[in-house]
Amino acid sequence: MSTLWTPDGEHEPKNSKINDEISESPSKEEELAAQQRLDNIREQLANSDAKELIANHCYGLFELAAIYLSQTPPKLTEASLSIDALQGVVSALQGRLGSNEQMITDGLHQLQLAFVQVSVLKDGTEQGPVESKDGEPEGEA
Repeated sequence: MSTLWTPDGEHEPKNSKINDEISESPSKEEELAAQQRLDNIREQLANSDAKELIANHCYGLFELAAIYLSQTPPKLTEASLSIDALQGVVSALQGRLGSNEQMITDGLHQLQLAFVQVSVLKDGTEQGPVESKDGEPEGEA
C-alpha cells in the first residue's frame, strides 16, 4: 500500500471498510470451532433432564417479570406478559415439573401479588400498606 502526503507528513491511508470486512469475516477454522461448540451444547441439552431445563426457563420468566416490575415507572404490560407466560407453563405442566414445581408455583404467586401491589401504587390509589387499629399492617400474620 502506498502512502499519502499531507501537510503534516506522509500517512498510510486506512481503508476502514475493507479492514472491518476482513476482521469481521470468520475464518474456516473459527466457523468449524463455532459449529463444534454448538454441537456440544446440543449434545448437553439432549442428555439433560427436561424438568430441570424447563424449570430454568421458568426462572428466566420470573426474573424477566421482576425486572419489568422494578423499573421506574414499572413496565406493567411487559410484566403481565411475562407473568402470563409463566402461568401458562405452570398450568400446562401441573404435576410434571418435579422437585422444582412448588418453588416455581410459589414464585408465580409472589409475582402476581407484586404485580397487584405495583399496579395499585402506580395508579396512586394507595400510598402504602393499610394499618389496622393496633398499628400493624393489615393482612399480615
